[in-house]
Amino acid sequence: VQLQASGGGLVQAGGSLRLSCADSKRTFSNNGVGWFRQAPGKEREFVAAINWRGGDTTYTDSVRGRFTISRDNTKNTVYLQMDSLKPEDTAVYYCAAARSSFAGTSSASYRYWGQGTLVTVSS
Repeated sequence: VQLQASGGGLVQAGGSLRLSCADSKRTFSNNGVGWFRQAPGKEREFVAAINWRGGDTTYTDSVRGRFTISRDNTKNTVYLQMDSLKPEDTAVYYCAAARSSFAGTSSASYRYWGQGTLVTVSS
């Protein structure tokens, strides 16, 4: 598994972005995948996760209803659609592949990490 996150950028509050997490080795279709984020001066936190089939998703409370995680295993890609963005969503976003087919909320559940993509939401 080798993950590449992309899609970050600068957006105004209320706007949308879609992040992508691609596996260049095309092997993570059997793994759960999660998104985490780390804001300046803060610890990394869980954002969303999806199991290997895409039928089971989990979100942290602060993004539920605004963010949607999905995956296309034919393209070896996981997406994070972020709508109604807020300045407090500003962070570096990381995708990670879980050690198993199910993805939890703890970073310890994840084995492979992408390099991160910066999301900046202006007020």
